[in-house]
Order: sequence, then C-alpha cells, then structure tokens
Amino acid sequence: MSRVRQAAEDDVAELVRLRALLFETLGGDFFNPSSVDDDWRHTLAAVLKEQLASDAVRILVVDGNNGLAACGIGTIEQRLPGPHLRNGRIGHVIGVVTDPANRRRGHSRTIMHSLLDWFREREVARVDLYASSDGEPLYRALGFVDHPDPSLCWRP
Repeated sequence: MSRVRQAAEDDVAELVRLRALLFETLGGDFFNPSSVDDDWRHTLAAVLKEQLASDAVRILVVDGNNGLAACGIGTIEQRLPGPHLRNGRIGHVIGVVTDPANRRRGHSRTIMHSLLDWFREREVARVDLYASSDGEPLYRALGFVDHPDPSLCWRP
C-alpha cells in the first residue's frame, strides 16, 4: 500500500516536475502551448511554497525510489451557499499524477482517498475535478459523476 504524506518545501522541485509531466501527458495546444516558455515553472514553484502553509490547500505525495512517485492537490474554495451548495464550500482536485515508472501501484487511488477524507473533514459540499481519459475510470469508481453544468472557460 502507498504511504501518503503531506508535501514539504523540499518536495517543490519534484512537484513542479510531476505537474510538467501531467501537461505533457495531456498534450495539445491548450495544455502545452507552443508559444510558452519555462517561466511558468518558476511561478509554480513560488505558488506551491506559499500554498504549503494554507489551510485551504492539501498537497499530498508518495515517495518513490528516485524522487516523488505521485502527487495530488486538493483546494477548498468558499462560494455563496445555495440549495445545491448548502455551505458554499467547493473542493477541487488538481493535478493527480504518477510518474510513469511508478504507475499501476495504487498511488493515485490512495492519494484520492486521503483527499476525499480531508474534504469530508472540512464539510465540503461538492468536489470537482477534470479527468484525463486515463484517470476517469478511477474517479468514476470513487463516485464521481458527470457535472450537471456545462464546463466553459474564458481566457483574457
């Protein structure tokens, strides 16, 4: 079984590496714009360092033999409550990724169980995520269903 722990500042370089791997895996110009340089990695490292201390963010990792085997991030956002969102707290699962050399060992599943427990403890009303085609079967097995709202985005 995978041993999950909360990330520390020493893990930031590996978290950046895994996040870059996620974007490479997803492919396409949306996730890997041809015009982008590597400055985003430095910005990501700075943001991750800040987020490690946040009560609204949980960054979980599994150690591998040479660096991190896997990681996953959960965030909680406070929105306005409503009949479909009783307390207004929405959880987001961001960037669950496993290094290719460590796949098919249950790391992502263990990270997800830990994140879902964390969301439950904080009485999150709903948890959202975007699934890759590889990750979708795991998320559906954990009880995730199609979102009732259309997913749209706008980029200024």
